[in-house]
Amino acid sequence: MAASFSSTTLFRPNLNPPKSFLSHSDCAQKGFGRVKCHFINVSALSWSSAANYASIRHVAVKSSGKHVVVKHLLRKRVGLVKCATIEEIEAEKSSIEKDVKERMEKTIETVRANFNSIRTGRANPSMLDKVEVEYYGTPVSLKSIAQISTPESSSLLIQPFDKSSLKAIEKAIVNSDLGMTPNNDGEVIRLSLPQLTTERRKELSKVVAKQAEEGKVAVRNIRRDALKAYEKLEKEKKLSEDNVKDLSSDLQKLTDEYMKKIDGIYKQKEKELLTV
Repeated sequence: MAASFSSTTLFRPNLNPPKSFLSHSDCAQKGFGRVKCHFINVSALSWSSAANYASIRHVAVKSSGKHVVVKHLLRKRVGLVKCATIEEIEAEKSSIEKDVKERMEKTIETVRANFNSIRTGRANPSMLDKVEVEYYGTPVSLKSIAQISTPESSSLLIQPFDKSSLKAIEKAIVNSDLGMTPNNDGEVIRLSLPQLTTERRKELSKVVAKQAEEGKVAVRNIRRDALKAYEKLEKEKKLSEDNVKDLSSDLQKLTDEYMKKIDGIYKQKEKELLTV
């Protein structure tokens, strides 16, 4: 079972810092943009927030025991910062995780399909999965226009839904790399699997090993893409460095799991090939 990604705790700033207040009764308007206050040692910090935006405005007031003058800097909006909500960040994380798992599953399916197309000593309908037939000017898969069965362990029977396609099916099999000669009796096509030589089995084993390695490279590339996506979120300040480390660790576990899946189906196919 595919490893799940751990949930990540996200940092949210405290939007309620302590602040000192200036009473309207203690201040008198004097001229444009200035206030005369009877107050000492004041530091005013004003926060305002709306939806996923936060703005900070700060005014420092000198303490002298005398009347002080404060410019109305609070009227200006300073430092408007776009902050992603937890829901937005979780949605982006989930999207990355979903994409990784779907692509890795597709990689496993591709590896299996490639292995099935390589014949062993026993007949298997999936051996014809990659055969395409020119049907009324359009290339289609053989299994979409014919029923394929295995009447014996060393033979395949192809029964087309449309008998007029027999010639096209026969031609497609001859032109494929299956190494089998079709027997067309006008109703069905029969394929007999020749016995694999030891040398041929070794050659096919090398082909399977190459396909398994290609599958592993594909899985590593998926992991690389996901890491880049996480690093992008970190640069956008949506994830902390620790968040990315945790997610990267989970991603590596998932990658290792799919690597083991590829190794498993490779060993199984290799055993089928080398067993006489």
